[in-house]
Amino acid sequence: MMAAAHLRTLGDLCAADAAHFGGKSASLGELLSAGIPVPPGFALPAAAFTDFVAGAGLAPVIAGALTSAGDGVDGLRAAAERIGAAIGAADVPPSLVSEVTTHYAELAGGDVPVAVRSSALGEDSAEATFAGQQETILWVRGAGDVIDAIRACWASLYSAEAISYRRRLEGSEPAMGVTVQQMVDAVISGVMFTCNPVSGDRSMVAINAAWGLGLAVVGGEVTPDHLLVSKVTGEVVRETIADKHLQYVPASSGRGTERVAVDEERRRAPCLDVPAVTRLVELARRVERHFGAPQDVEWAIDADGELFVLQSRPVTGLPERSSAPGAASAMALVMGTFGVRPTEKD
Repeated sequence: MMAAAHLRTLGDLCAADAAHFGGKSASLGELLSAGIPVPPGFALPAAAFTDFVAGAGLAPVIAGALTSAGDGVDGLRAAAERIGAAIGAADVPPSLVSEVTTHYAELAGGDVPVAVRSSALGEDSAEATFAGQQETILWVRGAGDVIDAIRACWASLYSAEAISYRRRLEGSEPAMGVTVQQMVDAVISGVMFTCNPVSGDRSMVAINAAWGLGLAVVGGEVTPDHLLVSKVTGEVVRETIADKHLQYVPASSGRGTERVAVDEERRRAPCLDVPAVTRLVELARRVERHFGAPQDVEWAIDADGELFVLQSRPVTGLPERSSAPGAASAMALVMGTFGVRPTEKD
């Protein structure tokens, strides 16, 4: 039995809700309150997950798998598979299914593609980041598929990487909120840091950009274009244009994504023109000003040229500003993926 009405629209959330809905969902609510363009959506709190676990009798399965995992990679992977299979096979309570179906139908009339993203408690905080360790499923369509994607996010709370990371932190019991957000049909996507996370220079914005959805860069299949831009003057201080030979686009079925080759003439062409860079730098200023600290911002531009923020998190482990030669150029190598953060993994 569900404890209470769980779901809330993203626009109804604020920073104080991070303790219940996770940092990702709360951050999106903050961005919406600041008038920053964010795709609409809704959020499930961690209580939905804990109620699901209790109602399905999964607690002993999870505890047993974790106890038997040990510290080795093989043991952690076996535990992750066991827990994931149990979560995937368990029924989601009908009351939660009803809530998800209702909120999904309210997004542009329903049957629209959405991104379903993990929003774990403690994720995207100033002390730690689980970026890249937990699930995001893109181009999900239909209430039933949304429910399946929510289960996949819950299961990713117990990926081998997430289990290992939590053990190093020695934190509290894990809990998972979920963000369901209307998809942006991105022709260009990327990430930007509202500082130089390698040198610590807060007068710079570091931008990575690639064609299509961000999956190719997250998976290390493509190196993105990299720009280092002055936050003060808007001048592009350094630019590296990469060979972006493939991209991910919506699948022809309307569900999921597919990998396609990039046309030869676009492979080595810059993703971003001067007006787009200018808009991104201004957006970086607005986001950082709202949160009062350097941010790691994921963004997308659609076919109409509209720019959206998909999520924002604090930049953790930011060094003191360094004047060491080559620090800025190291950005292209060290921070050249959407999913890698400065302190994410050893």
